[in-house]
Amino acid sequence: MTIEGWSLLDSVYMTIITLTTVGFGEVHNISQVGRLYTILVIFLGGSFFVYVAGAIVQFMVEGRIRTILGRRRLDKKIDQLKNHYIICGYGRIGRVLCNKLRDYKSINLVVVDNNPELVSTMDEDGILYLAGDATDETILIKAGIERAKVLVAVLATDTHNVFLVLTARQINPNILIIARSTHKESEKKLKAAGANIVESPYDIGAVSMAQRILRPTVTNFLDLALTRNNKDIQMEEIPVSEKSKLANIMLKDSGIRQKFNLILIAIKKADGSMIFNPSYESVFRAGDTVIAVGRNDNLIQFEKALNPD
Repeated sequence: MTIEGWSLLDSVYMTIITLTTVGFGEVHNISQVGRLYTILVIFLGGSFFVYVAGAIVQFMVEGRIRTILGRRRLDKKIDQLKNHYIICGYGRIGRVLCNKLRDYKSINLVVVDNNPELVSTMDEDGILYLAGDATDETILIKAGIERAKVLVAVLATDTHNVFLVLTARQINPNILIIARSTHKESEKKLKAAGANIVESPYDIGAVSMAQRILRPTVTNFLDLALTRNNKDIQMEEIPVSEKSKLANIMLKDSGIRQKFNLILIAIKKADGSMIFNPSYESVFRAGDTVIAVGRNDNLIQFEKALNPD
């Protein structure tokens, strides 16, 4: 408009067909100055549009690449796991369960959930996960169920949990399976499908509330003992290894109280029987599990003595 004195419409039209390289031809004859200006518009405007288009493509490609590489890193870590825990379902119960288990550094977790809205949540929580249907045999194998130690079924419905337990038990007959049950009648179905333990969050919650009403001091003590954040008092179960120097020795000769300053609550024998408040003549055997109360650092030293591996 300034150089050639054209109208607004003619100037805009000429600029657009120049920048888009359509090249319908000049609207009017242009002067030498106009031609130089057209060259400038082509170089600057064309370069600008190429840069913007390239930036958009780069953003999309790099984002996709980051997603692919991130997924491959997760898959590689999952492939290296052994004796890990698979949590199927990352809803309210599944997420709280994972947060509690992550307090134990020795436990490796893999979460399986097919809800796209929870993918970002699992990314933020920094856990290993697979976005897929937990009842799918391929997904379970990808999660390493053949090498896993425990599978927890906390999917949204009892029907899905029954199918998941059935599929998991067929793939790995030796895995420990814990399943959530919403309805009482589903417990038998879950156990028939292969679940070792079936828990109802509603029953547990009701029993816990009743205990807090009837035995508030006992429940407060258990809360303190079972909370990892409390260093003054902890309750822990520790398996007895064959290599332990304390195996096959009477408690009176073990020096546990003097060395570790712990209180032994019970001993679970290898056959499943339980010895509460064991006497000084009780003996640890390989395969037993000891339940003890004391300071966290003392429990760690005691665990090293019972399970040197």
